[in-house]
Amino acid sequence: MLKSTKLLLLRAWKRAGVLERVRDSRWRRKRLVILCYHGISSSDEHEWDGRLYMPPALFRGRLQLLKQGGYRVLPLPEAVRALVAGSLPERSVVLTFDDGFQDFSAQACPALSAFVYPATVYLTTYYCGYQRPVFDPACSYILWKGRGRMLDGAGILEGSRLHSLDTAAERMRVCGAIKRRAAALDLTAEQKDDVLRLLAERLSVDYPDLARHRTLHVMSPAEVAGLPADTINVELHTHRHRTPGDRDLFLREIIDNRQSIEAMRCGTTPVEHFCYPSGDHRPEFLPWLREAGVVSATTGRPGVAAPASNLLLLPRIVDTMNLTPLEFEACVTGAGAFLPHRG
Repeated sequence: MLKSTKLLLLRAWKRAGVLERVRDSRWRRKRLVILCYHGISSSDEHEWDGRLYMPPALFRGRLQLLKQGGYRVLPLPEAVRALVAGSLPERSVVLTFDDGFQDFSAQACPALSAFVYPATVYLTTYYCGYQRPVFDPACSYILWKGRGRMLDGAGILEGSRLHSLDTAAERMRVCGAIKRRAAALDLTAEQKDDVLRLLAERLSVDYPDLARHRTLHVMSPAEVAGLPADTINVELHTHRHRTPGDRDLFLREIIDNRQSIEAMRCGTTPVEHFCYPSGDHRPEFLPWLREAGVVSATTGRPGVAAPASNLLLLPRIVDTMNLTPLEFEACVTGAGAFLPHRG
């Protein structure tokens, strides 16, 4: 559905009171809205990728809308139990954050504390101990910072020709080629960091400054340990942000991830909820997750969770800065579930 058509319909529903009736319906009472976020900007990250980042003021506005709408923001474990038992409070919502970038502790956590809202962080733990920018998003970010320049690909890409970075499509193509080459060469984390440093140097981007401000860093062990245990759950997102198709390798990702989280959080609560990295979920993963003692797993599929939902394939609503306040309201009321979704 075209966005303009969707907004026209939502405005009509809003005027007719449809959103409020859906929000307060018996149908909505039995359902759980799980919201997904990735990052809250510390500087210009939302200008680079508004699908992953939103500015702090917009995030606080979302929390204010939840408060004004009388929504019950629940901890994920409590919400999953209530969903299964059929005992959800009305207007139930869960807040989740993927990856565990340092802006969660620096930007999101203070906002959540101000509203006394709980949240779940699905943490990829490898980069906790390796405090450098995460390669894939950092590569895209540096190319965006260098937009309008020509990139000399020598030592970064195959060959040494110049690459234009004028358009988003050109930057995406170059970024994909850099990541494929790094994968083909099986570069170590340190070697990938060298690629980022060289890429930034070629584009006159201040890489030491980016690293100093910890842009696109995952939270450090100290930051993870310092998250308030009474309101923030830290849960599974694999150790290396990957989902191998081999059972043993897949389980190793869960084991390493869980052990790392338990060490940082001193084993204060069970670590038994999971989020599929990059939304990659396959049928063979479900028995492996059960074997690993995982209670629930969230996807990137849009929708609201119902009592009949498979707990290992829970839908979420990915909130981005591209959603208008009216679209966000439709999502949390549940009315958005009655609109067609792309894909």
